[in-house]
Amino acid sequence: MLADSTAVATVAVKDLDAARRFYGGTLGLPEIGRQGEEVAIYRSGNSTVNVYRSEFAGTNKATAVTWSVGDQLDDMVAALKSKGVRFERYDMPGATMAGDVHVFGEVRVAWFKDPDGNILNLINR
Repeated sequence: MLADSTAVATVAVKDLDAARRFYGGTLGLPEIGRQGEEVAIYRSGNSTVNVYRSEFAGTNKATAVTWSVGDQLDDMVAALKSKGVRFERYDMPGATMAGDVHVFGEVRVAWFKDPDGNILNLINR
């Protein structure tokens, strides 16, 4: 039923101005639209990320958005670190660490948070 429809990531934030600086500036996503003062819409590859103001921002304790970056993972981690992004370290069964990257065999993942504590990640797939 939904197999041919595009999915959109939707992230709740408390401070839309801070979120715009992070998603647009730090992450480099182009803002492609706004819905009043409550929603900013960004392009990411062939999809979009909707960032909206909500009193419930940062309450999700699981990954909200994943970017599949292939062999650019290490370069992207380094670039984001140079912009002040702090990467998370999680104690996960079967994982080893290579700097800020969790390694699960051939799968490599780096987690970080936006200003509201939403969990985001980069994966090498």
